[in-house]
Amino acid sequence: MHAWRFDAIGTRWEVETSAPLGEGDRTRISSIVAAFDETWSRFRDDSIVSSLRSGGETATLDRDAAADAHAMLGAYRELADATDGAVNPLIGTGLESLGYDASLTLQPGSPRPAPGDWQRLLSLDADAIGLSAPAVIDVGAVGKGRLVDLICDALAHLPGRVTVDGSGDLRVRGGAARVALEHPYDPTSAIGVVEVADAALCASGITRRSWGDGLHHVLDGRTGLPVRTWAATWALADDAMHADAAATGLFFDGGAALADRWGVEWVRMSTDGRVERSEGFPGELFTVSASSSSAVGIGKEAPQSRLRRQAAENTEE
Repeated sequence: MHAWRFDAIGTRWEVETSAPLGEGDRTRISSIVAAFDETWSRFRDDSIVSSLRSGGETATLDRDAAADAHAMLGAYRELADATDGAVNPLIGTGLESLGYDASLTLQPGSPRPAPGDWQRLLSLDADAIGLSAPAVIDVGAVGKGRLVDLICDALAHLPGRVTVDGSGDLRVRGGAARVALEHPYDPTSAIGVVEVADAALCASGITRRSWGDGLHHVLDGRTGLPVRTWAATWALADDAMHADAAATGLFFDGGAALADRWGVEWVRMSTDGRVERSEGFPGELFTVSASSSSAVGIGKEAPQSRLRRQAAENTEE
């Protein structure tokens, strides 16, 4: 297998293929990533979502961006309904208020809930998106998964196994890969392993982008506060966007039921070390004691330098 590694949307990517990727395929992937970032990054002043943050504006989308918008916001509507509004695409203002802003100040202010009426404020037509009031769109619950799918689909013409790995969100086509479920409090160990065969596996954890005193990027849109019950989630689905969406939804009441309706298999680990799984999850889980999480430091502050190295990504979970 041959691996092409690159940095995009603030994280490390790897595309693994049976034969080395040609220059044409690399150029096409780079173009897909650039276009997605130019539309959806809240960390760029020149992106479409940044142009809408003051409210009262509408932006025209090209065909590909419009398709992304309809797919991602459709998933958000289902997530919002299932979690009683906990998952909300206008959570960007809350993230920025807590310091996870374009400059990565990491200086928290007061929590800011996302607008509960986001479906009224955020409009989407066939080729245009708009906001009727000041707000910040953040598609982190589904965006990186969507980009994984776009890259994987763009390489559908290649023979053999193709693996697209966006640092926690991956999709495998034309074969299988054995993937460890990384322990959220100890990256040198795993709580289980699963084979991903012609499917996608997405993971989310509260220790990946964390800073300050218990602050991290998974916020409850109703309160603007970080979630406290679940430490990490994993979701296995046919496509990465729905796996990514389910991984976010699993942090909240109603998320597991939505994953089950979507046919997504899942695992989640609580902050006190308990592990739950869907009935049909095909992987192997290792024994995790209730005390193992506290032994590795629940609530321990993550170094700010690590968060800055990861860079500000608009599509991460």
